[in-house]
Amino acid sequence: MESKYIFLKNPENLTDDQAEKLSELLGYNLRVVRAYLMKEDFERFWEYKSAYWSGRFLDAWCTRAMRSKIEPMKKFVRMLRKHRELLMNWFRSRGLSSGYGGGF
Repeated sequence: MESKYIFLKNPENLTDDQAEKLSELLGYNLRVVRAYLMKEDFERFWEYKSAYWSGRFLDAWCTRAMRSKIEPMKKFVRMLRKHRELLMNWFRSRGLSSGYGGGF
């Protein structure tokens, strides 16, 4: 398995060999470690229930990522910022249902 896929997998889904490889890779480069930790931290975004609090988290996370000087992270942030309203709409619509509530 390529290294990039090991970074993208959730830690609980890694095999023992992949977890060992991840530990080895993280030992090579501080920038890689920071990028991995930022990726893991971003997962918290999806746990929010409120559009307000998810938006606050997103803005703070994006600011940290832009300051990281890690170009792939900065590219990701630019994409997130471009689609921010769509992301917030996802949180706003989570409690809504498009199904018909009445019976026949």
